[in-house]
Amino acid sequence: MATVELITQLPMLAPREPESNKGDFGRVLVVAGSRGMSGAAVLCGSAALRGVAGLVTVAGPEDTLPIVAAGNPCYLTAPLSNDREGNLANVTANVLELAQANDVAAVGPGLGRSAEISQLIAGLVSNIRIPVVLDADGINALTHQTDSLKTHAAPIILTPHPGEFARLLGCDVPAVQARRQELALEFAARFQVILVLKGHGTIVTDGRQVYHNQTGNPGMASGGTGDVLTGLIAALLGQKLAPFAAAQLGVYLHGLAGDLAQEELGQISLIASDLLSFLPKAFISYCSLAKRNA
Repeated sequence: MATVELITQLPMLAPREPESNKGDFGRVLVVAGSRGMSGAAVLCGSAALRGVAGLVTVAGPEDTLPIVAAGNPCYLTAPLSNDREGNLANVTANVLELAQANDVAAVGPGLGRSAEISQLIAGLVSNIRIPVVLDADGINALTHQTDSLKTHAAPIILTPHPGEFARLLGCDVPAVQARRQELALEFAARFQVILVLKGHGTIVTDGRQVYHNQTGNPGMASGGTGDVLTGLIAALLGQKLAPFAAAQLGVYLHGLAGDLAQEELGQISLIASDLLSFLPKAFISYCSLAKRNA
């Protein structure tokens, strides 16, 4: 394997100009949710807002959209057709059309699993023309069809936890954990993607460079925290950061928000929505650090 560059310096966000408007900070499309998992769409969309996206649209199953719309008044919503089980069905063309009006897409949280979802993800990977953050069931849908990643037409960031990554590789979680960096590097290089392998010391790699995150704590081992990370990374992509830089800064700020929440709330009672509340403080801390290091 070629020499790998270890990245330690955090990327910088450009300052906001006084004449700025919402169109200057990225339009993020979130495709998420299903019956029983509408909260994933709310968390992802809300994180994109907290991640300083200028405009966020949450697209999901029509049956669940009233719940999603009530979850946050600050994003737009777009209804998509669903089957009897409440999962998206026959919506690839609709999502591609929505993508044309957006700069970044976050796809996967709470979508559920079905043949239709697998077809949707394969279709998006091959045809979407904007950067995509792929998470959760968006990643699960690639199981047994990982080669579809070879046809991707735009930058892709995958954010699996060890279980999801093990399914992609066809192995078990202990095998992933024993060779986290090696397997992450190999996968990212093979498919020309950015891989964010979550867990203690989250790894971000494009196959040539690697970043080991040092923020975060065990209190974040709670349902929904990954949905927050997905929306946050998508928002940072909308700030014109390069895909690797957006993933790197996203995992750093996500973990920092968890650390700040831990200081006030403790680890035991920490939940995913707490990260949304502490992301502003995480950004303030990051901006202060960036000024000192400038």
